[in-house]
Amino acid sequence: MKDNHFYAMLSRMKYINRWGLMRNTREENLCEHSLEVAYIAHALGIINNEIFGGNINAERLAILGMYHDVTEIITGDMPTPVKYYSPVIRNAYKEVEHVAKDEILSGLPINMRKIYNPLLLETKEEEELWKYVKAADKLSAYIKCVEELNTGNKDFSQALESTYKAIIKLDLQEANYFLREYIPAYSLTIDESKNEEA
Repeated sequence: MKDNHFYAMLSRMKYINRWGLMRNTREENLCEHSLEVAYIAHALGIINNEIFGGNINAERLAILGMYHDVTEIITGDMPTPVKYYSPVIRNAYKEVEHVAKDEILSGLPINMRKIYNPLLLETKEEEELWKYVKAADKLSAYIKCVEELNTGNKDFSQALESTYKAIIKLDLQEANYFLREYIPAYSLTIDESKNEEA
């Protein structure tokens, strides 16, 4: 039974809440965050290909985005200020992530683990793709900040600013394009979002 718990563990993502140090007007769980990261990563791939003439596997980006935080089923969501407080904490957390990955993978038969192994943590082989997943992760965090501020929750003011700077620091043209072209719509009402010509 031990090597059959992988998918049941994945279903627990919905119980891991994010933004634990912040007052939230609406809680966000790991499962919904991962879906959002998946479709934003996919969008960044499409923007790369269609807007900037690139040739990136957008579908692979979506899959990496889906699984990018799976280790948090075991570790929980460590708040960014804590995770990056010092190199010692960051390195220790990386080690914990590797242990969590191995524990989660133990829920699969050995011949299936090789398929999932590169999805759960960044690999050198797909380093370029993981840049887009990191950008999608930051964009998802930025969207959360925008949504919270739109409800009047000023607890997210500083997070909005620091997340914006982190996105710009990535120096990824596709992420900057997404910020410019698509983020403003997150401040619109449903009625404002409708195509007026329809």
